[in-house]
Amino acid sequence: MKNNLIQVAAAAPKFKVGDIEYNTEQIIEIIEKESDCGVIVFPELCITGYTCADLFLSDLLLVKSEEALIKIAEATSGKNMTAVVGVPYRYDNCLYNCAAVLSAGNIKALVPKIYIPNYSEFYECRWFTSGKKITGKTITIGGTDVLFGTDILAYDPATNAVLGTEICEDLWVPDKPSTHLALAGANIIANPSASDELIGKQEYRTELVRQQSGACYCAYVYASSGTMESSTDLVFSGHSIIAQNGSVFAESIFPEYPNVEKALVDIGCIMHDRRRQNTFDNCGANYRRVMVRIQAAGSDEAGISEMRDILNRFSFPVARNPFVPSDESIRDKRCRRILQIQANGLATRVRSTGIKKLVIGISGGLDSTLALLVCKEAKKLVPDIQIIAYTMPNKGNTSDLTYNNANKLMELLADEAHEVPILEGVQLHLTQLGHELTYQGEGDVAYENAQARMRTYILMDAANMKGGLVVGTGDLSELALGWCTYNGDHMSMYAVNASVPKTLVKFICKSYAYICGNESLKEVLLSICDTPITPELTPAVDGQIAQMTEEKIGKYDLNDFFLFYTLRYGFEPSRSIAYALRAYPELSEEKVMKAAENFFKRFFSQQFKRSCLPDGPKVGSVTLSPRGDWRMPSDASSKLWTGDCFE
Repeated sequence: MKNNLIQVAAAAPKFKVGDIEYNTEQIIEIIEKESDCGVIVFPELCITGYTCADLFLSDLLLVKSEEALIKIAEATSGKNMTAVVGVPYRYDNCLYNCAAVLSAGNIKALVPKIYIPNYSEFYECRWFTSGKKITGKTITIGGTDVLFGTDILAYDPATNAVLGTEICEDLWVPDKPSTHLALAGANIIANPSASDELIGKQEYRTELVRQQSGACYCAYVYASSGTMESSTDLVFSGHSIIAQNGSVFAESIFPEYPNVEKALVDIGCIMHDRRRQNTFDNCGANYRRVMVRIQAAGSDEAGISEMRDILNRFSFPVARNPFVPSDESIRDKRCRRILQIQANGLATRVRSTGIKKLVIGISGGLDSTLALLVCKEAKKLVPDIQIIAYTMPNKGNTSDLTYNNANKLMELLADEAHEVPILEGVQLHLTQLGHELTYQGEGDVAYENAQARMRTYILMDAANMKGGLVVGTGDLSELALGWCTYNGDHMSMYAVNASVPKTLVKFICKSYAYICGNESLKEVLLSICDTPITPELTPAVDGQIAQMTEEKIGKYDLNDFFLFYTLRYGFEPSRSIAYALRAYPELSEEKVMKAAENFFKRFFSQQFKRSCLPDGPKVGSVTLSPRGDWRMPSDASSKLWTGDCFE
């Protein structure tokens, strides 16, 4: 597979203000040591020091800076990396605060700072001129032509990395150069900076970088000057930040020097997000491109094992449960917000139809429990809602545990509770079909699905009789795998759980248990959360659950993992498997491969069930609504995907 994983770095070197020779040695030392990086960014004006003040007017300083720049560029020779270094540069009658892009032993480009701060503690206008009007220029440094201007992108066709540069204050203004650079194709933004430290500024600075990486769908590498800058009036902190698509991957402040903050970024994920977000327009016609080398972290083409090893080597963060936040407080907040979205969606449907009676089937399992909680929360928004709950046990199949939990739940949350045994109806139906009255063993889907359809049949007719609306209980994971009975639990009049993955359903129910303020409800909710996932469509054993869903379709955590990375980032199966091996190091490659093969085959073959889904609220970034995020032909071939690594 194409390896779009690139190690980027933000460097905070040792340096001395005005000591160009020393600073050059320190920069080169870091370049030599970190030559496995694809991009390394140094602070603003790092060759001289940011706080040189009127020394910037010295011809000697400027001449020696240019010589140092040539020497540093030579240090990149023979390396597959690009360095961004801060340097002052004279052009015509003006002095510019520049970022030099260095690669393959050459100075590839010189990008001037656009926004020159001249307020509070800053007075850069005393020395520097804005580079806003510098476009389309070429200069000569050391006898070599170098692109000069704010209209330059550096790119590597081998990795699809495109590097754009802005400098310090450029990030703090409304019309950020990085926004235009990203729209022109830059997927990595370098920011050599010199931002002094004040109370509260670290948090604001970090948030600026995080948000800009999200708004621009890019990797953002921010490297700021350290404490060796002059402390006459200011203190600098060496703040380094690396972010991607709205998430901070690495950060340090007031480090020991030299410090190099490194992180792995995924250009593939960035570019997928841009293609998916079609309002992210391209406007690169006025930008010049210069070729550089920005190496991948490993081979440009990597197999599953190598990709896994790369992810492990760089400790790349891959969540085991990408739908579920690992932080408990964030997770609880998200669970409450999802329930709020679901309840508001249902309340709006009630108001618009005028149907105030909600009919719901309760099995004693997680999905129907969540749907009932949604009904209860919707009733807080529309007080005259009536919740009419039905439990429909099948003697011999329904376990004592789920039966008792269903009854307790209805007693606590429903306005009306009904029990309608389905054994007699199912047997009559099977007799009319000429089917045996008992389960015929593995593969007897007629016996299993007759029960699911009978329950939906009862709910639909009960809704007609009561003048109600059937609330669906099926979740996103079941829809992805087709683990639902067509025109059975697959159908409803409003599907409140349709975009909630199975791995999250349990957490929402558990979160509700601890905030509901009702000990009896808490007890039954926690019992349901601890119950194995089962459709109970085959005979129980001595009243105990016999049919385990995950034994049939695989563990939901892995299925949800593949679902997330396939839909959210467009990963091919091999990449998803490599990421899964990073997230689940205890599992063998063979086991993960088998789980992935099962997921992709089911995902493609079961699209026909998703093509006719009832309405339901979207709650997260991944959903399978045929009217919304996912539009896929029911007869699409899976050959390209299964052939990626299964055939």
